[in-house]
Amino acid sequence: MKIALINDTHWGARGDSLTFLNYFRKFYDNVFFPYLEEHNIKTLIHLGDVVDRRKFINFKILNDLRTNFVERLWKLGIDTHIIIGNHDTFHKNTNELNSIEEIFTTAEGKVEPWMYSSPKEVDFDGLGILMMPWICEENYGECMKAIKNTQCQILMGHLEVKGFEQHIGSWNNEGVEAHIFNKFDMAMSGHFHHKSDNGTVFYLGNPYEITWSDYKDPRGFHIFDTETRTLEFIQNPYRMFHKIYYDDTEETFESITERDYSEYNNTYVKVVIQKKTNPFWFDTVLDKLYAADVANLVVVENFSDLEFMEDDEIIDEAQDTLTILSKYVESLNVEHKTELNTLMRNLYNEALTVETI
Repeated sequence: MKIALINDTHWGARGDSLTFLNYFRKFYDNVFFPYLEEHNIKTLIHLGDVVDRRKFINFKILNDLRTNFVERLWKLGIDTHIIIGNHDTFHKNTNELNSIEEIFTTAEGKVEPWMYSSPKEVDFDGLGILMMPWICEENYGECMKAIKNTQCQILMGHLEVKGFEQHIGSWNNEGVEAHIFNKFDMAMSGHFHHKSDNGTVFYLGNPYEITWSDYKDPRGFHIFDTETRTLEFIQNPYRMFHKIYYDDTEETFESITERDYSEYNNTYVKVVIQKKTNPFWFDTVLDKLYAADVANLVVVENFSDLEFMEDDEIIDEAQDTLTILSKYVESLNVEHKTELNTLMRNLYNEALTVETI
């Protein structure tokens, strides 16, 4: 039996941005659903964070979630299971009030699709899988007991485990210890958007780019084979974030004007100036990008106010906000840098979810 695994879909991301919603749709329309149909996949497990905001959801976003995801799964006859993630819950200390149960409970009291806000063992073609929702204050004891007592060799959940990268270069020091999952052959999880594993715990990564922290970090979904217990990664070819390194000493006017800029349509573009000797040529590049209808354009040129970093270092990597914050923290002469770095990154990521009016 083959099961599609997806997680951290974050409907409503970036303040209900329609640019991101349309970008997400490209993945579902051209990658995800065509693959499920072509390979006759009839079971799906979503490993948490279906929606982006814990407190509310935009009606347009909700309509897209229902019509372009849930109802498409129903029409294809796909048995769908959703594990509750931290973004799906209203309160931080309990999973009791959550968006999936509120949105998809039928008049008869049945939740469609299947939803797990508490630990539960589920049989998939003879293979028992322990479904583990977001571990919070209220359910901590219940979750630890389920992990200790289960005979299942596979766990799937939305976990916060110490010692894993949340994003490239950002390590997590909160949550549960990794060794509690050593009894399992595989413990697969959503929550962290960077794909990584230690041989037992597998963070699957989210299906698409949402922030600059995701730049050039492979995105997609997985197929889990219950017989071989292997994961197949299906990569999403669509990118939201692009960096262009500008050096007109290595260009001609013809190469600039004849280049195809259409790939940047409705995406976020960062132009990093390495060498600019001809302002007219540079303005031509910007004009071409605007003509391609980029969603967001930033020019990275002056680093003089960032005294704690080397110019060449920034230019080489075209640093995003999170990277700059991390390097700034590392430059400080203070204790507890790791905790401060984690706090800064969490505040930044939470700020991205704040609704803009």
